[in-house]
Amino acid sequence: MHRIAAENWYRTTHLADGISLIEEPHILPFYRCNIWHVAGRDFNMLVDSGMGVVSLREYVPLAAEKNVVAVASHSHFDHVGCHHEFEERWIHEAEASILAHPTRQNTLADPYVIDEIFSALPPEPYRSCAYHVKSAPPTKLLRDADIIDLGDRSFHVLHTPGHSPGGIALWEEKTRTLIAGDVIYDGELITDAYHSNMGDYIDSMRMLSALPVETVHGGHFPSFGGGRFKEITTHFLKEHDNS
Repeated sequence: MHRIAAENWYRTTHLADGISLIEEPHILPFYRCNIWHVAGRDFNMLVDSGMGVVSLREYVPLAAEKNVVAVASHSHFDHVGCHHEFEERWIHEAEASILAHPTRQNTLADPYVIDEIFSALPPEPYRSCAYHVKSAPPTKLLRDADIIDLGDRSFHVLHTPGHSPGGIALWEEKTRTLIAGDVIYDGELITDAYHSNMGDYIDSMRMLSALPVETVHGGHFPSFGGGRFKEITTHFLKEHDNS
């Protein structure tokens, strides 16, 4: 498999409302994390940071800004690989220890990180068998109902366990925008990771389904609107909620 130069590893797309999508296009879609950059007056927020196989701050201008806070939707390898590059690293308290002390097992790098998750490999000296997430001890622990205030816009932290115990989504009520992490996206949802919990997942989906969401920026796959959001939450609860 051929390799991609570091300067060509990332792709940035500017969306509406000061939100930009940063992607690693040479990772297959199922494993490719959406990295969300949200511009604010007082500081900018980066939700997730990709695999960490190429420096985010060195090769993506938006991530190189001094006033960027890196928020983790959860601690799986595809979402926190570059968190160590940022001075401010925020995560829900339930997964703080994983971010501080990552292993191939607790970040799910084992068994998922193999050459076959790429359409082209990162530059030398990358080797899938040696891949690991670098330690990035959190500088702030997040909890349900916390508010992340960027100065001219604010996001409510919603604790959404199920996919993982410390998963969060960020809800901007003013624009009815949900930055959802891996609790909901338009693709196959993962409910059977080593620390997944179906009961928690059902509770999280019930809570989310009550929100008047108009736009969802998920942890994987393209963004979608409120109609599709209702379809996904309704289908999930119909399939899994037997209470």
